[in-house]
Amino acid sequence: MTKAEIITEISNKTGIEKVDVQEAVEAFFKVVKNSMINGENVYIRGFGSFVVKKRAEKTARNISKNTAIIIPEHFVPSFKPAKVFVEKVKTGNK
Repeated sequence: MTKAEIITEISNKTGIEKVDVQEAVEAFFKVVKNSMINGENVYIRGFGSFVVKKRAEKTARNISKNTAIIIPEHFVPSFKPAKVFVEKVKTGNK
């Protein structure tokens, strides 16, 4: 499902115009992105958590040049679904 399909579905179910739904969805994504950029996690009960994970520094190999490079410590975004959500997906797709 694409973002456009999500906007259409919400618009159809709520009766709110697509333009207004699109603004709300875009604002939601913007808030989540900005929070995670600032190192804050976002928790949505019953859905899941958008968390910032720390990746430790590690040594990697460039096989073609046979050299070692150091990948510095960095942060990556991650999503962890809620247990309720996981259970519904497991039982819902039969």
